[in-house]
Parts: sequence; structure tokens; C-alpha cells
Amino acid sequence: MSHAPRVLLLALLALFAFAPAAHAAKPKAQYFVALGDSYTVGYQDALGHTTHNGPADQLVPLARKRGYDFKLVNLGCGGATTDSMLTRIDCPEAARTPGGTGYPGKTQVEAAVAFIKQHPGKVGLVTISISGNDVTPCIPAADPIGCIKDKMKTVRANLAKIVRPLRAAGGKKMRIIGSTYPDVVLGAWVRPELGDGRFTLATNSLTSFQRYLNPGLKKTYASVGGSFVDVTRATGAYGDFGTVATKQYGRIPAPVAKACELTYFCSSLGIHMTTPGYHIIAKLEAATLPKR
Repeated sequence: MSHAPRVLLLALLALFAFAPAAHAAKPKAQYFVALGDSYTVGYQDALGHTTHNGPADQLVPLARKRGYDFKLVNLGCGGATTDSMLTRIDCPEAARTPGGTGYPGKTQVEAAVAFIKQHPGKVGLVTISISGNDVTPCIPAADPIGCIKDKMKTVRANLAKIVRPLRAAGGKKMRIIGSTYPDVVLGAWVRPELGDGRFTLATNSLTSFQRYLNPGLKKTYASVGGSFVDVTRATGAYGDFGTVATKQYGRIPAPVAKACELTYFCSSLGIHMTTPGYHIIAKLEAATLPKR
């Protein structure tokens, strides 16, 4: 090989050797629509208002780590039930995500369906947190388990009316994730003012989640190809009831201690979660997203 071609070859090799590596393609920007109740809008009892600490807001950066570029559209409404999502027009400002806009003239489901249709192919994810307020009236009932079993018939019928139009509007590729709740009522264990029946109240709530609430929600989300995340299990409710030491309550069952740590029920009978508690929900939801 002559001198000139050899020099050219070496120059080309050097160019490739020192050229910066090609950057991976940026993920396609998509909308993420969050629907549901006070959990969706990050309500926290210690603060007394909605926050950006909820699972919807925390999911965005977690999803980014898995290759998703989501812009959050939070249509959640504190106090929502499966019925109100279908029938209540708009959402009061105080019940919305901080800075969130309402949806005058529309129900929450109608607003979501309209947004999805206005952005065809651009909504990659819908999350839903709903049903807690539907069954809360069963807590003081004489037969709370029977009450929840009966309530779940209506919950499932309403939820089907919620998820079917969402699926129809967004198509098969749009992901739908439904979540449940931590068993906050386990915290009744440490509330003496609830009387001797507090121990039965706590264990009945656990049975209700395990037998009726969560299986019913899971089947309904699955009916439209949606995912379901079992927050009750992930927050330790089904764990061994062996006792652990706590600073505030002495030795109490481990699942109760977890409820006290992650929710406000033990301290103030609040049914919502701390920021680390909401993070558990966001992590569960993020884990359902295939890595890109």
C-alpha cells in the first residue's frame, strides 16, 4: 500500500474511533391521563389539601427511567366514586390537583374520553384510582364484609361503564392501569376510642380487600385488557400478624405498623397516604410498563 492511501486509512480509523457514540432516540412524547379520587390528586390529611405528592405525579419520573416521556393530564377529583365519575359534572377547584383545570359541562369520564379523542394516538397511558369512597360507608356497618360484597356489584357495573369508553377511545395500544388501596382500617387497632371492636374492624377490612374488593377490581380492569396493581398486598397488609416494636404504639402487628407508617389513619383517622406511601403505588404502576 502506498503512503497516501495508508494515511487516508489511518485518518478514517481515527475518525471512527473518536467520533461520539450515537445517542439513543428520545422517547416519543405522549400524554398520561390520571383519573379517579383523592388518591389521584395526592390529597394528604396532614396538609388538608391536594398535592403534587400523589402517585400520578410521582409516576412521571419513574416512567421516564423506563423510556417513557409522559405529560400528565390529571382529571382526578377528591371524593369521587364510581357513580360520580359517570354522573357528576365538573370538579370543585379544591378537589382538583393543584393548579388543575376543571371540565365544565362534562363528567370526569366524558372529559377523559373527549381528551383522548382530541389527541388520537397520543395518549399512552390512563391510570384509575376509584372505589374507595363507594365502600367506605360499609366500615361502621353491622356486617361490613356483607356490605362490601353487595356494594361491589354496583362498583363493578359502574367501573365497566368507565373503562369501556376509555378503551374504545384510546384503542388497544393505550395502556390502562387500575389501582386499589392500602388497608388503612388496619390502623383501627391502635385507636382505643373505637372500642374493643376495633380489632375485629381491622381484620374484617383485610378480609374484605382480599375476598371482594381487589378481585372485583382486577377482573373488571382485565375485561378491557387493563393492568391492576394490588396496593393492599404491596403495603404489607397480608403479612404475618406477628408483633413489631414501634415508638408510638408499642408492640403491634406488623401489618398494622405498616399502615401507621404509610397512611394517616393511626395518627388522625385520615384515609390517605404519606408521600412515601404514594410512591409505592407509583412504583407498582411503573413496573407494569415494559422497558424501552
